[in-house]
Amino acid sequence: MGSMNDPKRKLSPAEIDEAGLAGWQQVDENLTARFATKNFATGLELVNRIGASAEDANHHPDLTLTYPEVGVTLSSHDVGGITSRDIDLARVISGHAGDLGVGSGSGDG
Repeated sequence: MGSMNDPKRKLSPAEIDEAGLAGWQQVDENLTARFATKNFATGLELVNRIGASAEDANHHPDLTLTYPEVGVTLSSHDVGGITSRDIDLARVISGHAGDLGVGSGSGDG
């Protein structure tokens, strides 16, 4: 039962689906999301918060900061796919975006 939380185990698309991450898409071996920050200051704040959480988790996403949005790509490079670490960090990142009033690309919230 605890295998979902094995940080070294690659998750299947079904398992990733089950996690129910709003605004995140699975693209190849990555989880990606775009957050419409609408201004640079909010984007920078979001990146800073993601950075702090990434350091805490010792798991680092690829981030892009542009004027209207922040792009996040999560992958566990050591296993070549998506693991529970990515799911956990995705949830945290979505939480930060929510705190800042930033919607993800899906537009449902």
